[in-house]
Amino acid sequence: MKAQLAIYDMDRTVTRRATYTPFLLHAARRLAPWRLLLLPLAGLLTLAWALKLIDRARLKEWNYVLLIGRGVAPERLEPVVESFAAHTLGANVLPGARARIAADREAGRRLVLATASYELYAAAIGRALGFDDVIATRTARDAAGRIVARIDGANCYGDAKRDMVEAWLEKAGLSRDVVHIRFYSDHISDAPMHRWSDEPVAANADARLVRLARAEGWEVVSWRR
Repeated sequence: MKAQLAIYDMDRTVTRRATYTPFLLHAARRLAPWRLLLLPLAGLLTLAWALKLIDRARLKEWNYVLLIGRGVAPERLEPVVESFAAHTLGANVLPGARARIAADREAGRRLVLATASYELYAAAIGRALGFDDVIATRTARDAAGRIVARIDGANCYGDAKRDMVEAWLEKAGLSRDVVHIRFYSDHISDAPMHRWSDEPVAANADARLVRLARAEGWEVVSWRR
């Protein structure tokens, strides 16, 4: 019998709203409130990304530098991460997502959170929701051990997310042919993961993903009601 996995995206799949910008703002308020004055520069970076002058990974790194800094000691960042995770769990998790996670757990599925969000805080949220494993965008450390803005490896998004999940399977000693994968996501960028999974689910999906899901015969669910 195949091992049963349930892999979930996080932002707008498990949560009501995205978490990346709220995390940066939360960290800035607690670590260095003066950095909030740099928000107009973050807006310009977002415009540069929209104009395809920089890619998504650079946008994440540069906004991190603006609002958190070039390097922060782990012991300073840890309480910030924990307070943000607690706020997210209290105000930003969809009850329908909690119910589906509980049902997958009850069915004996191994629960995996696979998200482009930073592992820094996604791991804390995932643990609290009962996920067994978290695959997310990792941050690097400098020679002094401080957590820095630079992404360690790939931004866990699109094709890179599928690649990172495949790498995680290999590290876990699981070949693709011995697992059954149910995958949930709201966004068209996760189409590579949907197509790669055995049981793709478009959850709280955007219009483009709904069209693709209906064309492909995938399950479409909404946990926002």
